[in-house]
Amino acid sequence: MARVFTEDRLVIATHNPGKLREIADLLAPFGIDVVSAGDLGLAEPVEDGDSFKANALIKARAAADAAGLPALADDSGLAVDALGGAPGIHSARWAGPEKDFNEAMARVWELVLESEDRRAHFVCALALAWPATDNNPGHSEVFEGRVDGDIIWPPTGDKGFGYDPIFLPDGSDRTFGEMMSAEKHAWKPGQPTAMSHRARAFQKFARDALGVE
Repeated sequence: MARVFTEDRLVIATHNPGKLREIADLLAPFGIDVVSAGDLGLAEPVEDGDSFKANALIKARAAADAAGLPALADDSGLAVDALGGAPGIHSARWAGPEKDFNEAMARVWELVLESEDRRAHFVCALALAWPATDNNPGHSEVFEGRVDGDIIWPPTGDKGFGYDPIFLPDGSDRTFGEMMSAEKHAWKPGQPTAMSHRARAFQKFARDALGVE
């Protein structure tokens, strides 16, 4: 059984304003006071894991230990079937040091054109970590979500961030880039399935770590 989060303050272990906004929006109904790793001046750890789960754990544990507070970290990205799952855990790196996701999306499309397969999925791993102390090695939990869809071109919509404008989720006629955050992450206790990968991971976090069905 997952450890239950009972504290009233949580570090969001990200320096990405888009992720911070989305995670803060998802946490808002639960009255949890959040602060970002960027606001605390925490260094970004080297993400050298081989999976979304591993990288989320690296970020959550680093932030928790540095801040002395529980921390929640997200590692997520786009996995394209025709590219063998790339960009995957390197999704942000494909945007380069300038975080130019227009360039990253163009690169994905250029490579996808070599195949007739347009299938892809977004993955999110949320890691919740409690800080280690002299008498306690700390503790962590991971919650994962996934949403399937297709890559489209040209990019459509100016909402969201990252690869959202070229991802058309199954069952929708609009890309993530065309959806307001409230729609993309629409979820409430008792609702079967959220739309986005991050909200689906959050559903598991809310159920197992917050005790909300």
